[in-house]
Amino acid sequence: MSTLVRAFSRPTIRPFTSLLRSHIPLQPARSMASIPSTMKGVQIEKTGGVEVLQYMDLPVPSPKDNEVLVKNEYVGVNYIDTYFRKGLYSNPLPMVLGREGSGTIVSIGANVPSSLKFSIGDSVVYSNTFAYADYTACSAEKVSKIPPAVSSATACAAFLQGLTALTLVEEAYRVQKGDWILVLAATGGVGGWLCKILKAKGANTIGTVGSQEKVQVAKEQGADVVVIDRNGEGEVLKVVKECTNGEGVNAVFDGVGKDTFDRSLECVARKGTVASFGNASGPVESFSIL
Repeated sequence: MSTLVRAFSRPTIRPFTSLLRSHIPLQPARSMASIPSTMKGVQIEKTGGVEVLQYMDLPVPSPKDNEVLVKNEYVGVNYIDTYFRKGLYSNPLPMVLGREGSGTIVSIGANVPSSLKFSIGDSVVYSNTFAYADYTACSAEKVSKIPPAVSSATACAAFLQGLTALTLVEEAYRVQKGDWILVLAATGGVGGWLCKILKAKGANTIGTVGSQEKVQVAKEQGADVVVIDRNGEGEVLKVVKECTNGEGVNAVFDGVGKDTFDRSLECVARKGTVASFGNASGPVESFSIL
C-alpha cells in the first residue's frame, strides 16, 4: 500500500483521448473564494539521493483548460517517485514529485466536460504529476470522485497501485480462471492488489516474500502458494515447476527488476508472459534475445 502523507502546509511533512469539444458540453471556469497564492511542496532541481529533495514555498498553480485544482489531503509516496528523483526516469527539471493524491476540488478550469459533473468541494482522487504539494492542477480526465463509503486516505492508497494491478491482469496478460501466476513481492503495494484480484478471478497465485513473517500476510492477501525468496537459492523456480507439472506459469508479474528478471524468464511457460513493471532492485540490464 502507498505510504501516505498529509497536505504539506502543516509544520512537518507526513502523498484522453482528445475530446471533441464541439460535441461535448463544457463548463465555465469556477473557483472557491479564497485560494492562497503560495503553498508548500517538495521539489527537485537536480537528480540524486534524498538530499536533493527541497521542501519549499511554491506558487499555487492555476488550472488550465480542461484541468481542476485539487487541495490535497493525502498524497501517495510510491517507488516511481524515487525513479524520477534518481534520474532513472527522465523529466524536465525543476519538478515537483508525486503521482497520486486525494483531496477537494477548489477550482475548475475552462472547458472541463460537463459530463464529468465536477463541482467545487467534490472529494476526489487522481493520478497526476506534481502531487507533493498543498495544491495540484490535474487533467480532468485523470480525476475521479470518491464514493461516500470510501475515505480519502483509502482512495489515495488504492488508486495508482490498484490501477497498475488491473492493467497487468487485464492488458499485459488477460488472466483466466485456472491460470498459474507468479507474483513477486506479494506483500508489496501492487503485489497485494494483484493477489486479491487474481483470487477473485479464480487464478492460482504463487507469491514471493522476503521473510517468514510475511508468509501469512501474503496468504491473507490471496496467494495460494507462498515462497520465501532468498535470491540465488533456486527455491522459487523449484516451487513453480512443482506447482505447474514442470510447465511454468502463464504469467509472471515482476516489480523487482534487475535481480529477478532472468529467473522470471525461467519460470514462465512456453508462450507465457513476463510483465516487468518495476525496478525495486534496479533497472533490467540490456540483453540479447538471440
